[in-house]
Amino acid sequence: MAKKQTGIGYEDIVRQVRSGDFKPIYYLMGEESYYIDRVADYIVEQALTEDERDFNLTILYGPQTTGEDVVNAAKRYPMMAERQVVVVREAQNLPHKEVLAFYAEKPLASTVLVICHKNGTLDMRTSLAKGIQKAGIVFESPKLYDRELPSFVTNYVRRKGFEIAPEANQILCEHVGADLSRLASELDKLVLALSASGRKGEGLRIDAQLIEEHIGISKEYNSFELVAALAAKDVLKANRIVKYFDSNPKNFALQPTLATIFKFFSDLMLAYYAPLKTEEGIAAWLEQSVWQVRRNLTTAMRQYTAMKVYTIIGEIRKTDAASKGVGGQKTTDGDLLKELVYTILH
Repeated sequence: MAKKQTGIGYEDIVRQVRSGDFKPIYYLMGEESYYIDRVADYIVEQALTEDERDFNLTILYGPQTTGEDVVNAAKRYPMMAERQVVVVREAQNLPHKEVLAFYAEKPLASTVLVICHKNGTLDMRTSLAKGIQKAGIVFESPKLYDRELPSFVTNYVRRKGFEIAPEANQILCEHVGADLSRLASELDKLVLALSASGRKGEGLRIDAQLIEEHIGISKEYNSFELVAALAAKDVLKANRIVKYFDSNPKNFALQPTLATIFKFFSDLMLAYYAPLKTEEGIAAWLEQSVWQVRRNLTTAMRQYTAMKVYTIIGEIRKTDAASKGVGGQKTTDGDLLKELVYTILH
């Protein structure tokens, strides 16, 4: 779910638009482009039929137009339709944007103006921001935190009529990261594969096997399973994964792996300070699911002392620095990971 400082969220806009409640101006802004594109596309889809779009959909691009051009387009009347839609993409590069403030004072009721401002936000103290807030909607789409990605994945596949196993969810989030557009694309690929398989019942659940088959992430040899092995101090499994990474450099990138390990041990350190040491208490403290806590953290709390975790975090930082050439030593990524895993486990 996209958070919102401006008072309205993605689902709120979708509900309004689905019910036919269109505002004259939408200003969509923020660091996360996924929700900006989704809202803009959904407004076009709901506001105009395919036939109406030929004459009543205007798409302008910030670097190639001006604020005056946008106003002129918005003031046109629709042709053989109830409304027209004007979409301004890359509005962060729109010259003379301030003239839109005058249009916002008296927008045309038959125009739906959608302004897409990516990689930044509008200064809410300006007359433009205040005018749009009064006439329409200002929506902010910030980047999601890593801890929010599993919920995004779960909700996305549920809207498609499917479920995803927690392990598969975690593997996918760690592999793709906070690029929601790419994450959605990979999920669409998995949903399509699952739909084509003809499976029923439990088969409607995306699992690690499906991810391995269609995305190429091994269900046994990945950063998520390495963390699980380190949490349990499973020396054999951890070394087997490290050996696989070292032998398959195309399937291994040290920096994302270090980030995953670092995040886990950072969460582990924080878990020692949770006011309530139950699984539910730690989950609430870390803003994670109980499943995530149960899967690795409570196991690791029995295996590591807080002082050892403090030392491990320092070693991860040293490994990260060494991988970037600090110290001048020429060591392969595989050897760096081997040394780090040995230090963690002993």
